[in-house]
Amino acid sequence: MIRYFLSHKRHIFLFTALFLFLQLSAQTDEQKALESKRARLQEEIAEINSLLSKERQERKSVLVQVEDIDHKIRIRRELIKVTNQQANILNRQLNGNLKRITDLREELTTLKEDYARMIRKSFKSKSQQSRLMFLLSSDNFFQAYKRLQYMKQYTAFRKKQGEQIQEKTLELQELNRELVVQRREKEKLASENREEQKKLEDEKDTQEVLLATIRKNESQYTAEISRKRREARALDRQIERLIREAIAESNRKAGKSANAATFTLTPEARLIATNFEANKGTLIWPVEKGVKNRGYGEYPDPLFPKTVKHFNNGVDILTDKGAKARAVFDGEVLAILAVRNGNKAVQIRHGDYITTYYNLSRIYVKKGDKIKSKQELGEIFTSPSSGKTELKFFVYKNTNRLNPEDWVYRM
Repeated sequence: MIRYFLSHKRHIFLFTALFLFLQLSAQTDEQKALESKRARLQEEIAEINSLLSKERQERKSVLVQVEDIDHKIRIRRELIKVTNQQANILNRQLNGNLKRITDLREELTTLKEDYARMIRKSFKSKSQQSRLMFLLSSDNFFQAYKRLQYMKQYTAFRKKQGEQIQEKTLELQELNRELVVQRREKEKLASENREEQKKLEDEKDTQEVLLATIRKNESQYTAEISRKRREARALDRQIERLIREAIAESNRKAGKSANAATFTLTPEARLIATNFEANKGTLIWPVEKGVKNRGYGEYPDPLFPKTVKHFNNGVDILTDKGAKARAVFDGEVLAILAVRNGNKAVQIRHGDYITTYYNLSRIYVKKGDKIKSKQELGEIFTSPSSGKTELKFFVYKNTNRLNPEDWVYRM
């Protein structure tokens, strides 16, 4: 009976310990991921502040200032959201630890009471003579043997109870120490979040002041928005036209139909495409140092968010003045673009994938060059009106637009 009781309690203890370990491990992994994300967002905000402070003296366009503050607000909101998620996980851990401490205290009280009863009972039959009489009073040898086994089990159980009391006391002390650390972490996160919330409110106030300025000259800024949209559409059309022309030329050389919508791949080109695809999510950034200013897809206009929507076919990356665009993967220069009333671009083919690097003031490569990953392609243009050094980066598979954020590491 005692052996069964010991075994049963051990199984319950092991199951509970395993469940708690798995739960804590999952929360710890989630917390680590969120902490890593929070650190990246903090770095991004610092980098944006650094880049924009360099531009501040040269900036003339109020519209550009609105776009910049809108970018900072988006990143700041994401940072606050991540910090809140971390605080929620800490709350769950705190609540879990508090419940565990309550359970442990109850278990410890029960164990101590059981142990005290055993000690009292043991003391009453402490003498060797009492134990001997207990054995000698057996009706037969088998009963004497069973009584001897019972005495051994009782001694082992008492020892086990003492060990469990010690283990649970230590576990309780460790949980109390963890609670102190977790409460400090929670207070730190709450303090940081209050600071970020205040900065966010300040940025929103600044944005409102700028928007009020713009509303006085709404027609002027509406015209500037329209011009930017026309330029973006013209660039998209030119990129896609050059890709279609390259597909037709490549297929014609291969003796295939020039009207096909996809590249006919040689074994070498197929291998490059396979390798490119295998590196989805781990490609290097097209600049050595920079931050994403505008992501892929539809987004509201910062001036007229309810009525005007834009679509970005690539990603916009802010970087330092004089920075160079670099290839994200091995390939071949497909084309050099010279955009009317705009800057230059380099298209690189990676099998049936194409990456495009736009807004270059100088080009270091020519059509047909074999390119290696990290190779510099040209210098990124710095706008004299805004002071911004910004690269537009695109990814295509044949003529199909892809989201670069899915391909570049942590974009």
